[in-house]
Amino acid sequence: MKKIILSAWLAAALPLTAAHAADVVELNLGHVLATDSHYHAVAEKLAEVAAAKSNGTLKINVFHSGQLGGEVKLIQSARTGAVPLVVTGEPPVENTVKEFGVFSLPYLFPDLQKANHAMQSEFGKHMLGYLDKHGLVGLGWISSLERNIYGVRKVAHPDDMKAMKIRVIQSPGYVRAYEALGAQPTPMAYSEVYLALQTGVIDAGEASPDTMIQDKFAEVSKYYNLVKIHYMPAILLMSKARMDKLSPEHQKILREAADEAVKHGIKHYTDGYGKSIEQIKAMGVEIVTPDITEFREKTATLYPSLLADIPDGEANVKAARAAIE
Repeated sequence: MKKIILSAWLAAALPLTAAHAADVVELNLGHVLATDSHYHAVAEKLAEVAAAKSNGTLKINVFHSGQLGGEVKLIQSARTGAVPLVVTGEPPVENTVKEFGVFSLPYLFPDLQKANHAMQSEFGKHMLGYLDKHGLVGLGWISSLERNIYGVRKVAHPDDMKAMKIRVIQSPGYVRAYEALGAQPTPMAYSEVYLALQTGVIDAGEASPDTMIQDKFAEVSKYYNLVKIHYMPAILLMSKARMDKLSPEHQKILREAADEAVKHGIKHYTDGYGKSIEQIKAMGVEIVTPDITEFREKTATLYPSLLADIPDGEANVKAARAAIE
């Protein structure tokens, strides 16, 4: 009799266990940076908070270092729902959301603090709204990245950039800014930059202080020039198709988790900025701090022609500038 009762109990318990397992929603998240990056810090915090708030029923699996593909592929995969969550830099999103081109305008923001302030303001929320019609949901802007020139040439004045072969992000705002300063922007896969700089194929690249350490560019550079031409926003994206499939409770939890992850990511980057600069110095790289007035003046002339190709460009530049006043 006891065996019959035990068998009946197990038969009843197993469906419950299976049902509980079926209630767990798993979402994959991809990004291209290393595990010590603020992209990864955001992804891990998102997963941690979502799991805690959902009592384990919302599980986010994090894939770093381009395991699920490069940023262009990840963005397209998010649009189709193949990769539900993505942390990415903003420039590759411009291929889909043309309005985001304003972020690649040179010297849009004067410093890191104001760039982050603008992105967390109503202006930043307004810009996220452009994603809706492209099958994407913007869960938040994580810290902007200050882009500076590294390599074998010292840049104290725009004249120092004449004929400089430099690998830059292939966005019109980046390419034309460096052309206006006399450089020769050179298209190149990111994975090829280290060797190209080491062998003299290029003279320079542009990157944030943290990636100088994470991707070891400091090993093959003599100078890190703080020209601060771009503050590149990074963004936490989600597939709209996959968001719509979540229960209202899980949607709420995910958005709350994203808010916490964004704050965590901004702190991670800003706290690490100074440490990265010190690490770059310790590796024998000279930190150059030029007067950027002439850099700003030379690139300001590009605005009319660049804005002509950016929908709502002029209005959004005004809104961005108003957000930091």
